[in-house]
Amino acid sequence: MSAARDAFVAAMRQVAATVTVVTSDGPAGHMGATVSAFTSLSADPPTVLVCLKTDSRIAKSVAANGVFTVNVLHEDAIELAQRFAGAFDDETPDRFHGTEVTPTEFGPILPRATAFTCRLEQSYIHSTHLICIGAVTGISNAGEKPLTYMHGAFHVVRPKTDR
Repeated sequence: MSAARDAFVAAMRQVAATVTVVTSDGPAGHMGATVSAFTSLSADPPTVLVCLKTDSRIAKSVAANGVFTVNVLHEDAIELAQRFAGAFDDETPDRFHGTEVTPTEFGPILPRATAFTCRLEQSYIHSTHLICIGAVTGISNAGEKPLTYMHGAFHVVRPKTDR
């Protein structure tokens, strides 16, 4: 027995998620897409998990290249998040166009992003998504406050002050 889909979607809209762009580069070419399903999996060894829609270009690129980079976007990167979500694909099909990236063998690092370069260790298809487990090979810690997404809108993180 499962929960009703509508109830699940409504409840998940209340969960704030860090906005990330997963990139990949290799023999299958370079690709990038905005992703909200990202989390740490283990610190020993450093491992992360991302979920990608199975039929998406980014899932196919990660699977074929065997590597990826998770870029945690900074709080001012709304336009970048929208671009890599495909909002401007009609006008600019190359999502990297005009963005100064730091190239890596795993996938580009975006400006001011905290980035985790990863080697794809395992992947599993579950329903509509490819669950990717990545062994973290490198970290670029930008020290920026992250952009988040909740209830259909972008948000910024601020410390709660007691009064």
